[in-house]
Parts: sequence; C-alpha cells; structure tokens
Amino acid sequence: MLERRRNFLKAIGTGVAGLGAAPPLALASKASLGKGTTKDEQILFVGDDIALTHTTCGKVRGYILRGICCFLGIPYGADTSGKNRFMPPRKPERWPDVFPAVWWGNSAPQTLERIYANRVEAFSAHWNYDDVSEDCLRINVWTPGYKDGRKRAVLVWLHGGGFGSGNGGVADSYNGENLSRYGDIVFCSLNHRLGPFGYSNFAGAVGDKFAASGNVGILDIVAALQWVHDNIANFGGDPGNVTIMGQSGGGSKVTTIAAMPSAKGLFHKAVVLSGGTLRSNEKEYAERLGNCILKTAGLTASQIGDLQEMPWQEYAKVAFSAAQKAGPGAGSNGPFSPVLDGFYLPQHPFYPEAPGTAADVPMLFCSTLNEQSPSRLEPALEGITLAEVIERVKERLGPRPGLGDKAKAAVEAYAKSFPEMKPIEIWSMILSSSWRVSAVALANAKSKQPAPVYLGWFAWQPPLFDHRMRAFHCLDICFWLYNTDVMLTFTGGGSRPRRLAARMSGALLGFMKTGNPNAAGLRHWPQYTSLNGETMILDDVCEVKNDPDREARRSLLV
Repeated sequence: MLERRRNFLKAIGTGVAGLGAAPPLALASKASLGKGTTKDEQILFVGDDIALTHTTCGKVRGYILRGICCFLGIPYGADTSGKNRFMPPRKPERWPDVFPAVWWGNSAPQTLERIYANRVEAFSAHWNYDDVSEDCLRINVWTPGYKDGRKRAVLVWLHGGGFGSGNGGVADSYNGENLSRYGDIVFCSLNHRLGPFGYSNFAGAVGDKFAASGNVGILDIVAALQWVHDNIANFGGDPGNVTIMGQSGGGSKVTTIAAMPSAKGLFHKAVVLSGGTLRSNEKEYAERLGNCILKTAGLTASQIGDLQEMPWQEYAKVAFSAAQKAGPGAGSNGPFSPVLDGFYLPQHPFYPEAPGTAADVPMLFCSTLNEQSPSRLEPALEGITLAEVIERVKERLGPRPGLGDKAKAAVEAYAKSFPEMKPIEIWSMILSSSWRVSAVALANAKSKQPAPVYLGWFAWQPPLFDHRMRAFHCLDICFWLYNTDVMLTFTGGGSRPRRLAARMSGALLGFMKTGNPNAAGLRHWPQYTSLNGETMILDDVCEVKNDPDREARRSLLV
C-alpha cells in the first residue's frame, strides 16, 4: 500500500504556491508567489469554528486556505466492505460529532504495485495515493464561501484511470482551489468503487439480490451527485446548475452517467475530455464473467457471502484471474466496467444514438492532438522516417493491432492533411486517432439532439524533455482547471501556459454557467455540426477549423 506522497505542507504551501491570491488571468505573480496576498500574512485558517457547515449526516469542518474553504474526504456513502460489497451504495450513518473534513478519503481498492517504477513518468505525473480501503465513498469540496446565500455553479470532477484506477486527488491537476477562486464556483471531486469491486456482475448467478452488482461503481457516482443535490447549497453551491466533467476514464464515466435514468436531473451540463464511451459491456458477457469468478474461487452461487467477506486483495486476485479466463468483452473499457443491464443502464451510452435522458444537456467534447507520443521516452525516434512509420503502423497501434495493408494509405493521408508535421508527429497523430475518432463520433451523436454541443482539440506543445512530450494525454486538464503553475512538470510554468489556461478555464466557466463556452479572450466557438465539423483548436493562438482531419480519419476506415 502506498501512502500519499504529498504531505500536508505541500498541500497547503508549495503544491499550490501563490495561485490562490493571483489576480484574474494570472495564476501566479512574483508578488504573490508563496503568499496569500501581496503582504506576508496568514494564509491558512483552521479551528473549531472555521469552515463549519452542515450536511444531511451531520456537521463537517474543513479549513480556509488563501480565501477558499476546503472540505476533504466527506463521506457520501457507507463503507462498501463485507455485506455491502457488490451492493448499491448506502447512505452513511449520521455522525454525532463534527466530521473533520481536512484530509483526503481512502482510495478505492486497486493495483498500485510499481506505479512509480518509471522514474521519468514518476517525475512528470507524481501521482498521489492515500490509504486504500473499501471505505472509499468520499467527496471533496472547494468553495469561495458557504452559508452565504449565494448560488454558485457547481463542477463535479470525475477522475481518470479507466474504471479500474485513480482517485479524486490522484493528480495535482485535479486540485479545485484555483478554479473555485477564479470563477467563483464550487468544485467537487470524489472517490468511488473501481474494477472488480465496482463491476462484478453476479445477477445471472445469484439472482435479484445482486441485480445491481455489475454497475455499483457507476451507481456510486450517482449517489455522489445525489449528495451534491441534497447538500451543496450549504457549501454555497446551486444544486440546479451542476456540470459533470471527466478526462479519459472520467470522460467515459460522464457519457455513462448521461445514459442512466437515475442520474437525470442531477446534472445540467457535461464535459468529456480524451474519453467517452459509445458502448458498454453486454449483459451476457458480464454475467458469464461473474460465473467465472465464482468458479475460480471454488464457490457456488449460495456461497457468494464468502466472496463478500474475502480480504479485498484476495478477491482482486480471484477476479482478475477469472477475467483472463473469460476473455474480452464487447465494450472498450475492459472486463470490469459498466454493463448494459437493461435497468440501471438501459442503453449503450452513445450507441446507436445519444441517450434521451440527457437530450437537454449541453455537452462539450475535447481530445488532445498527441494523446500518445512514442518518442517521449525514446529520443532516437525523433529521427524516424515516413517509410519507417508505415512499417511501425502496419504492425502495431500502441496496444492495438496494426493497420496492416491500410498503413501506407493512412500515413500518406495524415502527411497530406498535416504537411508541416515531421514523421514522428504523423506517427503520434495516428496513434492518437482513436481518441479523436471517439470525440467526433460522440459529438455527431449528440448534435442530433436539441441541446448545443461543442468540440475542441487541444494542440499546445510543452517545452519540456526537448519538446518530445507534445500535447499528451492528461496535459489539458491543468489548463481547463486553471492549474498550469501547479503542474510545472507538465507545462514548465510561466506566462505562456498561463495565458491559454485563462482562455480555456474561462470557456469552461462560461459553459458551466450558461451552456456556452464563448468567453473573453477566446475566439468565437461555434456550435458543432456534423456537416462542418466545427472544431476549436486550443493552442497559443486559438482558432476554429472545420474538421481538419476528416480525410485522414477516413483513411483509417478504408
């Protein structure tokens, strides 16, 4: 088990140094760096009567940091171990005293071995993990004020890591302090069940008592949204103006939530970054996997209670062993991910059409130009030739099979569409194409509904590691959430990323408050149509282009 590597001093000091006091459009100034204001005065306040408010389960007390009230690790659900394993989330018991909401909640059970094995990646991402346990249903809240009669727009951030890893504070990009201050909004993030603890479907083997077992992880998120609805007014938020937003696996959670009747009315806008799900796992496969888990454990259906009492590490080993035997499912998110069960999830999220449950919800989709950059850790690949790229693409596309005979046509099509790019960049574009294809497919489906839809493509190139990082997967998060000076190992810091962060976070705040991302400093962002493919290119100079890779994408399907 890994302990969270950022200690409290980092969390309240150097981790977000100076950003709290920064004026609009400048996350950190020389005058404010490391201080609460231009004067050297107290910036952290914590005590018995500081940041004290109510929830439906009792009082909570947080702390005030640089003028933002921080409440961390508030229970929104009961412990999910024992008899609650594989069961829908339950509300927590009322606590008689004041709950100390000053530290992060436990990470959900997941595989953490060798997570820092790659020293360069450890330096860049510096993931944050806390204790791991099944008592993990916790929510974090950052707000400029509470019990002040204000109704601020609310952002609920859903973390990445597919459906199997991560937590609400795993990356410093996720910190809500700066966006909360900059936009005068309430920012929430949360932990929920993952992997086989959230998505082991025993409905076919055991019956109705376990009807929800294949989707309890996503039902946790619905429970968190219900908590927001019931409690966020006490934190200065408006339960009638909630935006859900996620990146990578978090984006897939957003699109899945959009298709769930139980979540209807609990959110009002949605943002999907470098992720999103068109299709979930099929019921037949998920139930077959559930049967395989029982068989691998040497248990009958009547003995499922033994699985609930098994230590979580042991159950994880059994479940992953069973998944290898069961083979892959039809969905794209792995064996332990939401299932089309016909009740909690009555349709595939965006296939064959966008869900009617969210027809009136404006949505914004975005991916990055270089989700994968093959030379990031291999400098010699910078000199690869176009002919060599064709051979590489013919054999493999990252973890996926290669294009085979289609490789030459695809590489040439991308080179024609982007003549200014080097061969290594063409290779990166093709490796990253599945994210762009998904974003366009989701936008096309959503554009058939009445609510507006917007499409972006993040192209900003960081100056680090000899410019080999490129616009990689996860880079854009700190721009959207106004945290470019928090994630120096992604951006390098300074005014250049800060300027784009102001534009992008301004667009996000506008979208949260009005359903329209057009904001000061950003060129007009038109609504997306499948005819024109209007795409906002997010870079040092932002501009709208009409489906700039349409012909290149088509080459992948020929």
